[in-house]
Amino acid sequence: MARVAVGQLCSTASLAANLAQCQTLARKAVGAGAKALFLPEASDYIASSPTESISLARPVQSSEFVLGLQKEAQEGNLHINVGIHEPAPDGRVKNTLIWIDEKGAITQRYQKVHLFDVDIRGGPILKESSSVEKGMEILPPFETPVGRVGLSICFDLRFPEISLSLRRQNAQIITYPSAFTVPTGKAHWETLLRARAIETQSYVIAAAQAGPHNEKRRSYGHSLIVNPWGEVVAQLGDEYREPEIAVADLDFDLLEKVRREMPLLRRTDIYPEV
Repeated sequence: MARVAVGQLCSTASLAANLAQCQTLARKAVGAGAKALFLPEASDYIASSPTESISLARPVQSSEFVLGLQKEAQEGNLHINVGIHEPAPDGRVKNTLIWIDEKGAITQRYQKVHLFDVDIRGGPILKESSSVEKGMEILPPFETPVGRVGLSICFDLRFPEISLSLRRQNAQIITYPSAFTVPTGKAHWETLLRARAIETQSYVIAAAQAGPHNEKRRSYGHSLIVNPWGEVVAQLGDEYREPEIAVADLDFDLLEKVRREMPLLRRTDIYPEV
């Protein structure tokens, strides 16, 4: 068994305020006995415009947000997985997901591959690619004290190829830190997360932004942890009042049982291996 916490917050354009929320979540996770805390996409900030987003991005070495979480990880003996922004060479930003170990070191970094370019009738117009550089590779799963983790971010959820690739490389946990819109969240959030867990026979951990970030944008919330049988084992709601966590004990005996008793023998002789 490995105890993990999934954290939910409402980021704004204030890095200091967002850090304070994440520090609260880290301390709650430590108090609950979790060995790792999974935080949402864009935990460092959610801006009101692409221009503001670019102006707020900082390298990790000088980001007050990242430095604060590194200290929190070290003091709490806690691993932290958190979504942040980093400057890109072309003047845009990178939407990245970093792993901070219990010593405060950044040991892994994944850059979001699929960008969210959507015009929702009666809802927001979001063109992530106008200010965000897309990632160009799938990061191989890596060992942690809570299992073998594979990283992906938000809109990547709609593309099972990434999760199937991570599963082929023996991921036990697949992450989807997100800031889902309310309309798409209501329609597809839980369904897609459970599908990814079932088809990869892995734990899925999806930390979510929740509530109103500014006048233009609100996120769906409903952070989830799903087990390899597709059951929701931890969940938070959609109303934002304060930073919250949900905790689950990951059962790797169950994971091995599911994989053993429901073998997924792929026909890679007639279709490509992902």
